[in-house]
Amino acid sequence: MAIVIQPYRSEHEAAVAEFNQRLRQAGEDENMVFYRSAQPRWLARTAESCIYNELFVAVDDGIVRGGYALKTQDFFFPDGEIRSIGYYHHPLSEGIVNKAHAIVGTLLLSDAMQRAPLLYCLGMDGYDHPLPQMLVRLGWAHCLVPFFFRIVNPSRFLRNMQTLRSSPLRKFLLDLAAYSGAGWAGSKLFQEYRALVAPRPLAAECCEVASFDTANAAESLQFLWEQARQTCSFTAVRNAEALRTLYPPEQTQLTRMVVKRNGSAIGWAVVGERRKDAKYGNMRVGSVVDCFALPGELFSVVRCATQTLERQGFDLILSNQSHQAWSEAFNAVGYLPGPSNFIFAASKKLTRLLAPFEEVRPRMHLTRADGDGLPGNF
Repeated sequence: MAIVIQPYRSEHEAAVAEFNQRLRQAGEDENMVFYRSAQPRWLARTAESCIYNELFVAVDDGIVRGGYALKTQDFFFPDGEIRSIGYYHHPLSEGIVNKAHAIVGTLLLSDAMQRAPLLYCLGMDGYDHPLPQMLVRLGWAHCLVPFFFRIVNPSRFLRNMQTLRSSPLRKFLLDLAAYSGAGWAGSKLFQEYRALVAPRPLAAECCEVASFDTANAAESLQFLWEQARQTCSFTAVRNAEALRTLYPPEQTQLTRMVVKRNGSAIGWAVVGERRKDAKYGNMRVGSVVDCFALPGELFSVVRCATQTLERQGFDLILSNQSHQAWSEAFNAVGYLPGPSNFIFAASKKLTRLLAPFEEVRPRMHLTRADGDGLPGNF
């Protein structure tokens, strides 16, 4: 019987559990499993929202061989139009452990492209993985989204950053720098230099809010969206309604903040803690998950978000930012660029609306919030 891809329903849950078990038995990462419940816990579809997540499974005579998630959301385009597009994420195929099912990955992507011809992928852990390689072969436009990091605790960074501690000699030198204080001194000098050459921001008030869902916030954030979207060539709609949907109060792991001057909102940011990752050792790692600001106010927003994470006790702060102006703001606040594995890829039909892609790309505003891992992996 041919493989059929269909919406994930409760009657599929037992077969999905068996699918996940086969992946585990083959030695896959314990996190490499499909959703246990047919009802999305993140952005479940409702009659009111234009932002929602749907799940689909590949069924072979009652046996689940794979699945994927599709988030639908409105985006602002270079021509000034708002269009609903799809985000293809968390595809999982039994073909990764059994070559007899290698076709499943292709079938999943083909199904998603039929459901959402304006389709994008974001994240994917680098070009050495099967999905981005497939997208490149299909002729999708693609680019890396720049990655930035700020070292808050140099000693813990030197002792825990596993990608740097790749040999006995490197471990010795990094430990020496950590225990001697040389790492702290070097980091301190760098931050002081960045502070000297950074723009002098006007006074701004950083207001942490439990929710974006208040009458005053809604009005000011809607105005901010209308004014600031013109600085972007392509971005997810980040108006008050979208923020209420994406960052509801029950997501208590997130800190939401509105940055104000003279009582008026000039920007906002959402920050949170990344889930544990072996490459960061025992460090507490924070992330600037999402952000938006009026023209000329980006530095103030990044500075506010950074100070909040530092006050919360994080050792390292990370962010991915595609917009050139936001990249410059992170640099000015003292972040360093690092190697990125966060890929943006657009289907051919989406690419035609982003043409010429190389000219549109520098002003695309994409963050971690638009890609892999939400709501728990920033």
